[in-house]
Amino acid sequence: MHRYLVLQQLGDGTYGSVALAQRRDTGEKVAIKRMKRKYYSWDEAMSLREVKSLKKLNHANIVKLREVIRENDTLYFVFEYMRGNLYQLIRDAERPFAEAAVRNILYQVLQGLAHMHRHGFFHRDLKPENLLCAGSDLVKIADLGLAREVRSRPPYTDYVSTRWYRAPEVLLRDTNYGTPIDLWAVGCILAELYTSRPLFPGNSEIDQLHKICSVLGTPSRETWPEAYVLAEALRLRLPASAGVPLARVVPPASPAALVLLAAFLRYPPRERPSAAQALRYPFFAVGAALVLPPPASQSRRNTIRGETENAAPVPKTDYVCDVESTSGGQARKMGLHDRFADILGGEVVPSSRVAITMRGRSVLAPVQPTVTRGTRDAMGAAAAYFGASRYVQGTRLDTSLFRSLPLHSLQDSTAGGGEGIHVDWAAKYLR
Repeated sequence: MHRYLVLQQLGDGTYGSVALAQRRDTGEKVAIKRMKRKYYSWDEAMSLREVKSLKKLNHANIVKLREVIRENDTLYFVFEYMRGNLYQLIRDAERPFAEAAVRNILYQVLQGLAHMHRHGFFHRDLKPENLLCAGSDLVKIADLGLAREVRSRPPYTDYVSTRWYRAPEVLLRDTNYGTPIDLWAVGCILAELYTSRPLFPGNSEIDQLHKICSVLGTPSRETWPEAYVLAEALRLRLPASAGVPLARVVPPASPAALVLLAAFLRYPPRERPSAAQALRYPFFAVGAALVLPPPASQSRRNTIRGETENAAPVPKTDYVCDVESTSGGQARKMGLHDRFADILGGEVVPSSRVAITMRGRSVLAPVQPTVTRGTRDAMGAAAAYFGASRYVQGTRLDTSLFRSLPLHSLQDSTAGGGEGIHVDWAAKYLR
């Protein structure tokens, strides 16, 4: 610890305290977590869940563990320093977040969560206080002290996560839960970002169930039979309620956001989307209706690259066609060419003009609407979104095959109550 100069205390918790410190040699600021319990060997320290998980997880949206120090049987975790958390950001905002800011924050949380679940861990304590941030442009998941391995065997402890963000199966003392409890918490956080207040602020576990049922309605035996088995084991009767539409509970949310929120807040855990599936919802498809493909093999990508590079140049057209007489195939004959389709095997469809149509393993819905000069911007937004994104289903896209498209910063003075430029992270992420 002699390499660090402690500047101030940041907080104190059940298992440890956190202080802001500075490296004496480089001046870098770090957050040091001092554990209250004594550890008498390195093996005992390294067996901690937080250490095991953070050693395996390396992602831009998960806080980085710089080093672990054991000095005089006291254990210290040295983390990268983030100046605030999402709770503080919501509390200090002068007005609710704009949807662009909500999308930025949620996109990053789901990216980090998808990485965590993919590598065999689930968090179990997601809440705004455990999401560190530097404004709305950078968010990182922190405090993995309750994280468990997916492959570990239940039963798990039933006292996990802060009550307001606790999934109903945990409230009913189910010990066979898994990654869906993290997605329930993300849904609660999503609603809170829009309204600046907790969605289910229960005073006790029973009150928490009443708050959930008053909004979502009481689940039926056909919808979620396991709930009634768990409730009967606790000699508990589920509160009867018809619920209210989510649009009334979260008025600022767009239809696409309400669809995602409803998916996160489904009662049966098996029906909630995974973090990776949630990232493919229309809420994140800025300006286009998209359906992502399975990752292409290396040989397939090489074949497509060769075909694209050797293809004859497409003559320039005005990109105008008549919706009454032009189908997707006819649009191709008229010169409507989509480089996005060359790479992934599908086409871009402006979301304002056509609904998604799933056909087999196609990437995107077929071209159906009228395509005019005005709709080229919607296509450009989708191509920019995927061209700048590093990860799509775990595969990096070769952005050299896209047309050059400028990424515009969003001038949004309402995001988080602040002024100035706010960048749409979903279009810029890890560029």
